[in-house]
Amino acid sequence: MPELTSTAGSDRRHWRFALLYFSEGAPIGFLWWALPTLLRAEGVAVERITALTATLVLPWTLKFLWAPLVDAWRGPRWGFRHWAMAAQLGMGLALLPLTMIDPADGFAWWVGLLLLHAVCASTQDVAIDALAVASVAATGRGRLNAAMQIGMLAGRSLFGGGAIVLASRGGWPLVMGALVVAVWGSLVVLLTQVAEPARVAGESRRQFWSTLRAVLARRPTWLGLGFALLAGAGFEAAGALAGPLLIDRGVGEQTTGFFFALPVVALMAVGGWVGGRWADGGSRRHRVAAMLAAVTASVALLGAAIWLGTGGTGAMVMLGAVYLAIGGFTAASYALFMDLTDRRLGATQFSTFMAATNGCEAWAVALAGVVVSAAGYGPALLLMAGLGLIAVALLPALKHDGG
Repeated sequence: MPELTSTAGSDRRHWRFALLYFSEGAPIGFLWWALPTLLRAEGVAVERITALTATLVLPWTLKFLWAPLVDAWRGPRWGFRHWAMAAQLGMGLALLPLTMIDPADGFAWWVGLLLLHAVCASTQDVAIDALAVASVAATGRGRLNAAMQIGMLAGRSLFGGGAIVLASRGGWPLVMGALVVAVWGSLVVLLTQVAEPARVAGESRRQFWSTLRAVLARRPTWLGLGFALLAGAGFEAAGALAGPLLIDRGVGEQTTGFFFALPVVALMAVGGWVGGRWADGGSRRHRVAAMLAAVTASVALLGAAIWLGTGGTGAMVMLGAVYLAIGGFTAASYALFMDLTDRRLGATQFSTFMAATNGCEAWAVALAGVVVSAAGYGPALLLMAGLGLIAVALLPALKHDGG
């Protein structure tokens, strides 16, 4: 299948990928947002809940380790679509028994089945990303990532907060059943609306390792990983500190919850839509640099305002600007990572870039917490914004076909 161009037809295909990303965001929203709340309401101990959450994060963190299988085991009869469909089937099958198992009495079953579900879900993530890299031309990748981000955010929001509402009305069977429907519903999209991209020269199981060695020898590969490890420092820290910051500034728990459930999701979606389309209109590197500058400025202004003593309402407004910029930068930078990815290693290389962004979140949040304890929110946000801006120095070397 040839690469798509920036036409109305390609935009429709972008929204088909958004539907696939909805099925990715739904389980993440449930596992990371709704599940801890629901398990605590069932009387499960907090330490067991946190241990479960930490365990379920691991497959998404480590998915780059088995992503090479998705690239290497691709042939005329088994492609990225088949990997995604097999993973989605596994996701649903792992959830079905949980409609009949009480989490308080059968917690061990929940741990095992949810971990299986998470492994399948992270594999689905790898396969869909590889499918996107191979299917969409560089000129449309900003819009593609904007659409996928909107789909992911919708899934997270609906099954993050919506699952709690469903549980109050129909219990665990209704929640798990709805999640299975959301996951398996995207199978229809894969079967009827998405074609398997044509294989390119040199894309074979036998040539996989030689291709991987060639990619690892390229300077932009390593600089791209460095960019992924650094660029998000400011907004990752701001995102992790946002909830505690608002509470400490006197914002009520319900207001804070509403802020994250609706305004934050809407602002990130709008930012992603605008930033993604803008990133397709010129030099990707230059526009990613501009979006990173916007993120840095918004986080720095938030930090300065907090240092000067702004209240909860002011902090919430300025956090809104941060999340708007995050949406734009995410869509633009993910398009850049796709540009840097060799189509023959769509699963392996792009997953590694995503693992590096997770690594950025890990070190940035840890460092920000230390600085908050020592000096407060304001200095922590200013420091992390400055550290993230260092990544701009790497952008000139991240050359790709899109300029």
